[in-house]
Amino acid sequence: MADRSDLALDIDEVPFSTRGSWLDLSRIVGLHRRADDVHLVTHRTGMHPILRLTPRLDGADAECRVALRPHTMAWERDGAVIEAVFDGPDALRLRGDGLGMRFAAPAELTPFTGGYLFRDPLDGAFVLTSYESGRRYRLTVLRGDVEVVGAEVTGSGKRHIEAGSAPWEIALEELGTAAAPYAATATFEELVARQRSAFEAYADRLRGAAEETPGTRKAAYVLWSATVAPSGFVGREAVLMSKHWMDKVWSWDHCFNALALAPGDADAALDQFLLPFDHQDASGALPDSVTHSEVLYNFVKPPIHGWAFRELEARASRPFTPAELATVYERLAAWTRFWLDSRRAPGHALPYYQHGNDSGWDNATTFDTDRVIESPDLAAFLILQLDVLAGLADRLGEASGDWMEARDGLARALLGELWTGDRFVARAVDSGRPSSSTSLLNALPIVLGEQLPPEVAERLAATIAGHLTEWGPATEPVDSPRYEPDGYWRGPIWAPSTVLIESGLRRAGFEELADRVSAAFRRVCERSGFAENFDAVTGDGLRDRAYTWTAGAYLVLHADARERDTARLLTIGER
Repeated sequence: MADRSDLALDIDEVPFSTRGSWLDLSRIVGLHRRADDVHLVTHRTGMHPILRLTPRLDGADAECRVALRPHTMAWERDGAVIEAVFDGPDALRLRGDGLGMRFAAPAELTPFTGGYLFRDPLDGAFVLTSYESGRRYRLTVLRGDVEVVGAEVTGSGKRHIEAGSAPWEIALEELGTAAAPYAATATFEELVARQRSAFEAYADRLRGAAEETPGTRKAAYVLWSATVAPSGFVGREAVLMSKHWMDKVWSWDHCFNALALAPGDADAALDQFLLPFDHQDASGALPDSVTHSEVLYNFVKPPIHGWAFRELEARASRPFTPAELATVYERLAAWTRFWLDSRRAPGHALPYYQHGNDSGWDNATTFDTDRVIESPDLAAFLILQLDVLAGLADRLGEASGDWMEARDGLARALLGELWTGDRFVARAVDSGRPSSSTSLLNALPIVLGEQLPPEVAERLAATIAGHLTEWGPATEPVDSPRYEPDGYWRGPIWAPSTVLIESGLRRAGFEELADRVSAAFRRVCERSGFAENFDAVTGDGLRDRAYTWTAGAYLVLHADARERDTARLLTIGER
């Protein structure tokens, strides 16, 4: 395996972390909050900055350049350096030569907030307990001397541990109540080599047969570093949306990361797909989101899971077993019945959203007039999901007739009630009043692809072309009076809408337009990184800058584009 460790990353854009860890080193310490110093941040029980890590020289703070690679992080100044590397998911090793470092805890300790610092007589390590995370943070000095301030202090007071500029090395761990004393079973150099090898192997699996680019390796790092081990309510290995403030798994975001994982690791992909289903309630509904210490049911997310599982099977590195298919069938069936039984008004054929959050497009202009609406995207997703359920039923020896009957009824209602002749509209459930049709949301029935009447598909393709900018499909036309450059779903370009639209266009036969959508989105990712969303005019990254569904979508589109290029070259060669 070639050494490709020259991938330089920006600590202000992505955190330093590793697969399986709930920890990271970052300057991002909260919702849109950036600190000057790097902090140790945990995502157990929420996002909590635990320790401020400040380089020191001659008794004063030292301004340093931060150099970040997938396997190491360093603070550098005039030949002096501090380095950090992960030693497993719950520990970091840090060492310095020519620079010291202060590990500082919050100054305030109350009965409910802050940290308590003490020296543990068992092994001589220093321990900080955190009310915010409910965990302990143990610093074990492996080399050099440290100064400790504020040990056993309660109330208000300084609390820090500081290593001097002479060579030093410290292990920093996140613990529960107790653990065996830290034992350095590998040298620092061995840990660096192990982390480098682990990341490169992961990136190679994720990339599969596709050509490697700086974009694919950076996307791989975003996914790798945001992956956490099972803990709390997260019962499977999971890719969080980010190890910045979006540190959850939302019940549609996960689908796009599952697709990215599928070619290299079908087991991880299936776990990612099924994770929200572990918290499916008695009605069949999925939670809005899941994270370490919280499962939210106040909203749901759109039922794209039939579409996603169809794509997942097509991309997976191995066939799914009959038992796995049966599990997916059972979960998808309950999820679909929720929409048909609990989200249709009496006498109505079409299901409804209760709020924009249910659609995933929280504040899209479709919801400006009314919030409780029968929306065309919802019906289209359920039509696909019913198709997938019928196919799974046939493969498993179950009856499929009811699924097909429900599918046909929804398809008739979608075209008969929400298609105006040149566009889809949403409508209020109670009044029947039509909602705005300028949002890209209303064009999402293109996911039905070849199932759409040709004249409907052509109009949707034309609408999508009108949303397309140099960087991808804007969620609101840039010439709309409701367009907002940083308006969340009122203008910016997003990964999920792009992937869904690209897939539908291709299946509907609009290959050239699908190619343009794919190329534009890949271009904006290569230019601006894997942001939560992008300014549709400038291409600048917006909001959370290390968003995994963006990285996952890029990898999916990149792999598909390379596969098409290869197929075209083979076709030319055969002529």
